[in-house]
Amino acid sequence: MGRSQTVPRGGDDPRFGADGDDSGSPILHVDMDAFFASVEVRRRPELRGRPVVVGGTGPRGVVSSASYQARRYGVRSAMPTARARALCPRAVFLPPDFTAYDAASRAVMAIFRDVTPLVEPLSLDEAFLDVAGARRLLGRPVEIARLIRSRVAEQEGLTCSVGVAPTKFVAKLGSTRAKPDGLLVVPADRVREFLHPLPVHALWGVGDRAAETLRRLGLHTVGDLAAAPTGMLRRALGAASAAHLHELAHGRDPRRVSPERVEKSIGAEVTFDADVADPLVIRRVLLGLSEKVGVRLRRAGQVGRTISIKIRLADFRTVNRSRTLLVATDTAREIFQTSWALFTALDPGDRIRLVGVRAEGLADRAASPQQLVLGAPERGWREAEAAADAVAARFGRSVVGPASLLGSTDSRRNENPTRP
Repeated sequence: MGRSQTVPRGGDDPRFGADGDDSGSPILHVDMDAFFASVEVRRRPELRGRPVVVGGTGPRGVVSSASYQARRYGVRSAMPTARARALCPRAVFLPPDFTAYDAASRAVMAIFRDVTPLVEPLSLDEAFLDVAGARRLLGRPVEIARLIRSRVAEQEGLTCSVGVAPTKFVAKLGSTRAKPDGLLVVPADRVREFLHPLPVHALWGVGDRAAETLRRLGLHTVGDLAAAPTGMLRRALGAASAAHLHELAHGRDPRRVSPERVEKSIGAEVTFDADVADPLVIRRVLLGLSEKVGVRLRRAGQVGRTISIKIRLADFRTVNRSRTLLVATDTAREIFQTSWALFTALDPGDRIRLVGVRAEGLADRAASPQQLVLGAPERGWREAEAAADAVAARFGRSVVGPASLLGSTDSRRNENPTRP
């Protein structure tokens, strides 16, 4: 069970309503509601009010997002699509369109940054904001939260939920409890009152194994953990985890909102509907993934120094290989050449279930040295790919790209993007 399912929903508790004391709560966590599904409904108004599921549509597909109508049937993200179909056979199942989600995310993040420069994105659909410096111009934190929600609704046709709290951890729990389309304030003097009834699974760092360990000790709620002797926690969980969870259980989280959060890697992967042995199919898929990674790097203004591939075999063994380049790159051609060389050297000799490509060791392109090659043309592959980006932005990615990929239906597989 994911952490979001362990926090009770509904922001109607009068102790933590939108009119609570927010004077000591400058941190906002904004979480878009069923983001991928909501973007799909926005461009297909006829789907409004119907259960919508976005994700891999093949037999090995996984749910990426589900509308709240679908969630009433028990459909959840990360659930196998086959299970979702069994739970909600009348749902509309759609393949993901990450170009559309990227565009919607950029528009939403621009609204956040128009309120405060202290925005820390966590993923395409959520971010922390520190609005302490915006109070004089825009009012109290809860008023800023209302402003954000109204602007997102009016400008983007989407809804979001906002938690307002003294710390990042509590703000994130607040937005989860406010869902869907809600607002919840946790006053600084009521943090423990908010936290302690929650199950221990709600704490960051408590996975299934740690939760079971705590339950065996009779610790079922955050309040139980907060009252437990620290020595017992250290013996059960280790010194570092015990100290971390003890602080969170008391509402203490010193982390600041970090707007300069740097992505560690950008990648994409594909899970095949049926295991694949043909190297020509793998080559084509690696080319397509390299194209996606190159586009995402250029869009982010970054280059990667290390290229890695991930291969999951039919028996679920996973193999990773990587190569560090002399000069960082953002071109699909170089990413593909490196990926294909890694794959041919690996020669897995078995049927393949999943393939992934990733660029790591990221740096700003503007601050990175460019490779100079004797006799190279003045304009080369990067310029060609950047020009293709401009054409794709206007006419769609399906009309431009490597010739061997144009017109592909990609009917054999489900993409799982791995960019945060």
